Amino acid sequence: MRGLLKLSAIVWLIALTGRLGVAQTPAPDGVTQSALPASATGEEIYRAACITCHGPDGTGSPRTVVGFHTDLPDFTDCAFGTAEADIDWHAVVKNGGRIRGLSRSMPAFGDALTDAQIESVIGYVRHFCPDAAWPRGDLNFPRALFTEKAFPENEVVYTNVVTRGDDAGVGHEIVYERRFGSRDQMEAVVPLDSIKLENGWQFGLGDIALAYRRTFVANNRTGTIVAAGGEVAFPTGDSTRALGNGYYVFEPFAMFGQALPRNAFLQMHGGLEVPSNSTLAAKEAYLRSALGVTLMADRGYGRSWSPQVELLFARPVGGEASWDVVPQLQVSLSKLQHVVIAGGVRIPVNAHGDRSPAIVTYLLWDWFDGPFTSFWK
Repeated sequence: MRGLLKLSAIVWLIALTGRLGVAQTPAPDGVTQSALPASATGEEIYRAACITCHGPDGTGSPRTVVGFHTDLPDFTDCAFGTAEADIDWHAVVKNGGRIRGLSRSMPAFGDALTDAQIESVIGYVRHFCPDAAWPRGDLNFPRALFTEKAFPENEVVYTNVVTRGDDAGVGHEIVYERRFGSRDQMEAVVPLDSIKLENGWQFGLGDIALAYRRTFVANNRTGTIVAAGGEVAFPTGDSTRALGNGYYVFEPFAMFGQALPRNAFLQMHGGLEVPSNSTLAAKEAYLRSALGVTLMADRGYGRSWSPQVELLFARPVGGEASWDVVPQLQVSLSKLQHVVIAGGVRIPVNAHGDRSPAIVTYLLWDWFDGPFTSFWK
């Protein structure tokens, strides 16, 4: 939503367009209300309400036309035009920039356009992106604690895992994700762990991992998204202090996401971990799934609350399967929703003697949307 900051300057001059020759009456908030017919298309609404500032091609009108200095967004920029869900666009158009922590110079058009008209004009604005390969933000489901998502992202995620019992430890992990083009993503994982051993606590760098993934299916009509890729974990940690494996781990994986009715969603993530030294560790297959729903405050336009539950399965070759359940909650912190926090508990379903419950939290910053300290009020 980098471009939503620019969106705060949209269309002060709606009353002056008159492109369709429609009757106009003052709206309560001072924004002129166009008496557009209910059957008006998104293009007709755009030309009546948006074209003065955004131009006929969606690249924005010059400052000499709009009369202010705030840069207008370029709707033909697919990185900007596709990254966010329709609800985020709808929130800004209906309630003004303040609803997402943007400039208050962006007025609310809730009294000038109906919800159906707003949805229609958003659909028209989407067409300015000339490349249909870019997945839509409606397929960017909330991140689970363990089940990775198929949508390509630009994020930094700090995860903390606290385990008690015989295997006590505190794990810190920083994940940097960078999107390339429409469907590719590179990822770097840097773990910093504290492990309790008989001779005391050990702290240090774990095994750094690099990953690549590509989204192969992104169907906004069916709400389906599919991706696959691979990861390599390098033996950068000190295995003598239990801070690393002491060998490489190669991991092919795939992810699946599906939108469900009433803002619910299902995500799945499966793969195979293949160690470079089979005498030290066996191959292990895993399958993770997350089922959740997103609830929005302020009549659907404010802070997001996403309760989820994950079911985790893992089985080493020649070994017994392990099952875990992870109830959790993700909450957006900033008004722009580019900073979120999540927390949950990983609860072993079997093999209780070998594994203890763990408290897991993360802090996520979508750096593509803007600075961490912006869009909070």
